[in-house]
Amino acid sequence: MVVYADFTCPFCALAHARLSERPHRRVFRHLALRAKHPRAVPLARAAEAAARQGAFWELHDALYADQGHLEDPHLWALAERLGLDVERFDADRRSEAVAARVHRDTQEAVLAGATTTPTFFRAGRPDAGLYHDLVRNREEAKRRPATERRPERQNHI
Repeated sequence: MVVYADFTCPFCALAHARLSERPHRRVFRHLALRAKHPRAVPLARAAEAAARQGAFWELHDALYADQGHLEDPHLWALAERLGLDVERFDADRRSEAVAARVHRDTQEAVLAGATTTPTFFRAGRPDAGLYHDLVRNREEAKRRPATERRPERQNHI
């Protein structure tokens, strides 16, 4: 499964939490659009900088776990907590190579037809049903009065 997402998106964080409960092999790709979320590109670049030190998934998980702390001072503190070389992390996130990687992922997402975050692809095709299962159903359930809520069934994927 390929997941196109950004770290500022609350729906991406929700989908990440739900996917973490299921055994899936995931490939993460950035869909970082500055016009939609001003911090999306800097956070994508931070994740790729962490990847250069072998800590992409650790930073990925931490960013989704605490979306209230996504500004640069929090990133540096997080890099320290993860045991990263903070100077190298900062230099890498500002590098042209990292910028090119994030740009390539975002262009690939747009060309593949991803129009929102998160967008899921399985077997090379968009899977809107997975989005509905992971995100939309849960958001709709939260908005219903408690008396109308029914237990949700979890589909096997």
